[in-house]
Amino acid sequence: MQKITIKAYAVKHKLSIFNVMKMVKSGKLKIEIAEENGKEITYILLDEVIEKEIVDSIVPIEEKEELTLKNIVKELQKEVKLLREEIEVLKKKL
Repeated sequence: MQKITIKAYAVKHKLSIFNVMKMVKSGKLKIEIAEENGKEITYILLDEVIEKEIVDSIVPIEEKEELTLKNIVKELQKEVKLLREEIEVLKKKL
């Protein structure tokens, strides 16, 4: 098994250190704590089976952006529809 620091793991999987810490605390990742130069350093033990599960569970940034863009477009379409209805009402009043 290979050991890697939390920061290196976050960079490798393009995650925030906070999200990696959440995975460590929830038990999704195996860890080993070592003391170096008087400091406790947490290492993540890389396991192929667990790595595959983690990679599958990570949603790529592109998909997140695409979903939000689709939602924004839908909201804008609804707003345009409401504005057109208001314009029709105003035209009738004139």
